[in-house]
Amino acid sequence: MGRLTTHVLDAAHGCPGSNIEVELYRVDGTHLELITRVRTNHDGRCDAPVLQGDDYRSGTYQLHFHAGDYYRARGFALAEPAFLDVVVLRFGIDAAQEHYHVPLLISPYSYSTYRGS
Repeated sequence: MGRLTTHVLDAAHGCPGSNIEVELYRVDGTHLELITRVRTNHDGRCDAPVLQGDDYRSGTYQLHFHAGDYYRARGFALAEPAFLDVVVLRFGIDAAQEHYHVPLLISPYSYSTYRGS
């Protein structure tokens, strides 16, 4: 059975990005359908896949990572508005693939991602 997982690493502090709000949306044209809202744990991972079971199907999705709130909670002085407040990653899933892992490496001024394993 297929699943989508994610995790966050904080490049600015050299640690997992813990307690970051992550939202998963299914994209249908210009409409976004909220699928789930979770928080990363102490290891920067979600405690369960963010998408699995009957909800796991081919399509376009977006992960929204609330990086600005994370850095503000850590006491990092961000400009207002923050350069990166909510990091949005749009990607496609082919449900024939069993596992998609979409990690995020963040700092207050940059991010990178890739399709992990």
